[in-house]
Amino acid sequence: MKQLTGTVLNTQMQKTAKVEVLRHWTHPLYKKIITKRKKYLAHCEIKVTPGDKVVIQETRPVSKRKKWKVVKKL
Repeated sequence: MKQLTGTVLNTQMQKTAKVEVLRHWTHPLYKKIITKRKKYLAHCEIKVTPGDKVVIQETRPVSKRKKWKVVKKL
């Protein structure tokens, strides 16, 4: 199972958290560090607030857009 670390942006939905994941890598030719941001909707049974660092894990589809779940709070 794939796991990603991100920051909680929003928890206004029931049992759902919007998590932003940042990925950094170096461009092969220009050697510039590139940052990509992606937002995931994750099923959340534990209590989290916006700004918390969390680990999300890939899971079976819970709904149309929720295919991740919050595993733990860092």
